[in-house]
Amino acid sequence: MNNGDKMTKVAIIGASGYTGGELIRLLLNHPHVEITDITSRKYDNVPVHKIHPNIRESNLVFKDKNPENLDADLVFTATPHGASMKIVPDLINLDFNVIDLSGDYRFRDTKVYEKWYGMEHTSDLKGVFGIPEIYKEEIKKAKLIANPGCFPTGAILASYPLVKKDLVSRIIIDSKTGVSGAGVSPSEVTHYPNIADNVNPYKITKHRHAAEIQQELGGFDEIKVSFTPHLVPVTRGIQTTSHSLLKEDNLDLTTDELIKIYQDFYKNEIFVNIMDKDEIPHLRSVRGSNYAHIGGFEIDDTGRLVVLSAIDNLVKGASGQAIHNMNIMEGFPEDEGLKFIGLNP
Repeated sequence: MNNGDKMTKVAIIGASGYTGGELIRLLLNHPHVEITDITSRKYDNVPVHKIHPNIRESNLVFKDKNPENLDADLVFTATPHGASMKIVPDLINLDFNVIDLSGDYRFRDTKVYEKWYGMEHTSDLKGVFGIPEIYKEEIKKAKLIANPGCFPTGAILASYPLVKKDLVSRIIIDSKTGVSGAGVSPSEVTHYPNIADNVNPYKITKHRHAAEIQQELGGFDEIKVSFTPHLVPVTRGIQTTSHSLLKEDNLDLTTDELIKIYQDFYKNEIFVNIMDKDEIPHLRSVRGSNYAHIGGFEIDDTGRLVVLSAIDNLVKGASGQAIHNMNIMEGFPEDEGLKFIGLNP
């Protein structure tokens, strides 16, 4: 479907954070989108550039608006976990298409959500898990998209073809993230002297994104998945190293065969670049873009298979992926409003 002449009116609820700012920045360049509302209770009547100083070419003003007062076709909810499940049902009842950037609708089993997020899940709605490279057909028909977390996006894209091909029995994910992943509010952890010249592992076995990764990678044959994140002194980006153990009958897999598997799986996916042998994905190459670079394909003598991915956590890991999902829902070209490459250096 080609809706080249269609215009979609878009509202962003909770637009004052980093992901909200990225949504505004990217959508202002989308030829088929009009941003009609950006909401914030805290910054009611504040011009957008007072909060997002890079956005000067806009007359947008934050408003404290209820869902029934929004002038939109589609709504992005860039709200905290727990807040979205209180807002999204009203939006769906008002017949908006919704893309939720929180974790509230990512889990097929709400008991998993309650275990990892420590709160009761009070909504009966089910969202489509919004990784376009995997769930494109479901996204086309959806009213509610659960935009994935930033860590899961990099981890799942790096490992999914292995699971789909039933090649591995165990996956260990090691991810390094920039400080913007912690959100706009400063903390002791993100205080500059504490993060600079340092690498900080945190929530070593208990990060809530582990369950999201397990859901998507372990759902075929109950493959065991482990995940450990690290905070590193960069602003943007997530570099993921996926260590997978080959099953006994796959130990003769070669690097060339491995790369071919990835090339075939992602051959029609515009935002996934499969790198050549011996190429390493770098954060600086995807910064500011909606691309995922996947490479570093190697297999050692013990049957350990290593694949790396690099994404911008605020774009491919959040707002850019949300817009990609919107494009699919609305029938626009998948790369509309996202046609730019990363910054280097």
